[in-house]
Amino acid sequence: MSESPSESVSASSAPAAKKRSASSDKRGFFGRIALFVRQVIAELKKVHTPTRSELFTYTAVVIVFVVAIMAFVTLLDFGIGKLVLWVFGD
Repeated sequence: MSESPSESVSASSAPAAKKRSASSDKRGFFGRIALFVRQVIAELKKVHTPTRSELFTYTAVVIVFVVAIMAFVTLLDFGIGKLVLWVFGD
């Protein structure tokens, strides 16, 4: 059986990956903090600020959803209360 080029490349790069992970494990306390800060900054660069219309749309969706869940919980509470009064009486 012959190996495909991709298999031979991945097999030869395995020690390099281990070496990289071993060196990242040996970072000091401040090195890990610096890495964390760099990763946080990289993630914050990906953040998309919504437009005014998107903001109003998202806000309306959240408010409608919260009101619907409140109504469901209220009806459920009322129903369970009536059931308890029916079973145990006043």
